[in-house]
Amino acid sequence: MNNPARVYTFGYEGLDIATFIATLRANGVQTIVDVRELPLSRKKGFSKSAFSAALSDAGVAYLHMPALGCPKPIRDRYRADQDWAAYTRDFLAYIDTQDAPVRELVKISKSTTACLVCFEADYTMCHRTYVARAAARLGAPATWHLLSHTKTAIPDRRLQAVA
Repeated sequence: MNNPARVYTFGYEGLDIATFIATLRANGVQTIVDVRELPLSRKKGFSKSAFSAALSDAGVAYLHMPALGCPKPIRDRYRADQDWAAYTRDFLAYIDTQDAPVRELVKISKSTTACLVCFEADYTMCHRTYVARAAARLGAPATWHLLSHTKTAIPDRRLQAVA
């Protein structure tokens, strides 16, 4: 299934690399856009080199966009205080300063079926959703979220309500 009119988001928490890739393939993802500031992981297969190689073997391109990752001071404060509202406010202020990388993401998403990737399984509690929404405001295709427990994507309803 190939759906070039979509941008996907997907968190690899709780998944092994084979299951993760199978879900990408089931949804026609052609390019992974890694939106982790530092693409390191304790989960086997998800650090940058191994991740890129596994994706390449599956015919999926890999692109790391560190400017679309959450800055360390924001992550560190969230770990300390668990204040999602403050995290959201600060990340949205940050992403508003990243016009060029967000526009590059829009360009990429119009030429390939792209998927924004980070660790967090719950897209409602991950910065990748805010990145996807920033790109949608600048003309990226509709955002759909892949979930770890199913191969079916769900639309980002908030974006559809705004549009």
